[in-house]
Amino acid sequence: MERNLRIGDSKVLESRETVDGTMIRRRRESSDGHRFTTYERIEMPQLTVSKRSGNKEIYDRDKLLLAVKRSVGKFFNSELEIEDVVNRATDILYSYGTDQITSKQIGEAVLEVLAEVNEVAYVRFASVFREFKTLEDFENILREQKKRK
Repeated sequence: MERNLRIGDSKVLESRETVDGTMIRRRRESSDGHRFTTYERIEMPQLTVSKRSGNKEIYDRDKLLLAVKRSVGKFFNSELEIEDVVNRATDILYSYGTDQITSKQIGEAVLEVLAEVNEVAYVRFASVFREFKTLEDFENILREQKKRK
């Protein structure tokens, strides 16, 4: 059964920060007694992404999440792990201290996180992002990853 719940018609029962500190989870109860959960994300200043084509667009975290899911999602056990990768990559992008970033910086930020959390996903993402053409490209990235460890 689909319900149309309005947050204004509810009271907060419990609030807590998510483990990664990027959202606030609130348990709520509507005026008719139904309980539900909302997640509030801290609003950050907008980043503008300069694409390879020269076009510019607003950074879209959800678009990045979808891209990471599509490319390496099968290498993770849960949606939360993928969310964590995207959250950490987004934190890296904001740490640059500028409102202008490039699509290359986005890919490199994702690679930086993947190198720490999942080696296979790292190699897979790198092969697409860096457009590997030869077996030597794979060998080089594997050598880099071994040095990093």
